[in-house]
Amino acid sequence: MEIADIRREYSLKTLDISEVNPCPIEQFKLWFEEALNSKVLEANAMNLATINQNGRPNSRIVLLKGVDSGFVFYTNYKSTKGKEMDSNPYVSVTFHWAELERQVRIIGKVDKVSEKESDEYFFSRPYASQVGAWVSPQSSRIESRDFLEHNEKDLQSKFTPDTIIRPKHWGGYRISPLEIEFWQGRPSRLHDRIVYNKTNDDKWTINRLAP
Repeated sequence: MEIADIRREYSLKTLDISEVNPCPIEQFKLWFEEALNSKVLEANAMNLATINQNGRPNSRIVLLKGVDSGFVFYTNYKSTKGKEMDSNPYVSVTFHWAELERQVRIIGKVDKVSEKESDEYFFSRPYASQVGAWVSPQSSRIESRDFLEHNEKDLQSKFTPDTIIRPKHWGGYRISPLEIEFWQGRPSRLHDRIVYNKTNDDKWTINRLAP
């Protein structure tokens, strides 16, 4: 089969502007809960796009770890994405839930979560993941996997589950949304797209977009 011939018709659901929640975060929670209940694989996986210092886009998959006033995820602050967010705090994330023929696109500004929040999440993780946050100099060039494995053994001898602490270079970010679009696949590529835009007085406008 030719790549151009790959095609799927979408017909599972509809999305009408009269039915969405006035708050996009509450609407996201509804869709996210449905994704979880539908056993969507890695429902919290989102593509995070940042901009580097040369103005070039960069993206990767990260995992959503909380939804409150914004969208929270955790990473190494010294990683490529951490450095890019330091220089340009505006990001975009996209969730793709193929099983429900849905996407959610979010544009917003990132800020680091509090040290308390980062500590609470870090200590909720399995011990192996806690050690992993220390082991990897994320995004740095390394000679081989042996470097990681030796580093892991050294750190396991240094830290026990009772003595390990959160590395200062590891923690969370919260994306405060400025725009959120909900996309529902429809037949004939005439998809439903509902977009929320934040106004200067912290309210939301809601509009339908052409597919």
